[in-house]
Amino acid sequence: QVQLVESGGGLVQAGGSLRLSCAASGRTFSSYAMGWFRQAPGKEREFVAAISGSGDSTYYADSVKGRFTISRDNAKNTMYLQMNSLKPEDTAVYYCARTVYGSSYYWAAARKYDYWGQGTQVTVSS
Repeated sequence: QVQLVESGGGLVQAGGSLRLSCAASGRTFSSYAMGWFRQAPGKEREFVAAISGSGDSTYYADSVKGRFTISRDNAKNTMYLQMNSLKPEDTAVYYCARTVYGSSYYWAAARKYDYWGQGTQVTVSS
């Protein structure tokens, strides 16, 4: 059983920054690609970014490319999402998740992820 716990959310003004963390249990963290998704009220869950198990491959949604950076520290079993130049439309609950798919072809699809965290709220005020 894998447990994922997000932290780092909060309230920030537009143009500000936040760094989210996702701590994972288990000893096989580096074997799996990981992703970030978000869900705003009344909207479907959407892909944000993903990273390979080794950390050498990343993939971003167009809406966050150039503003968000995904990374991981396998020694700490932790994944991060550095969010800069935040906009009010980035407001959502952010979730981290694990996928067994090693190819970035699959990373944008929420149904390809098998374990999910409980989410952390990010609110960007205008």
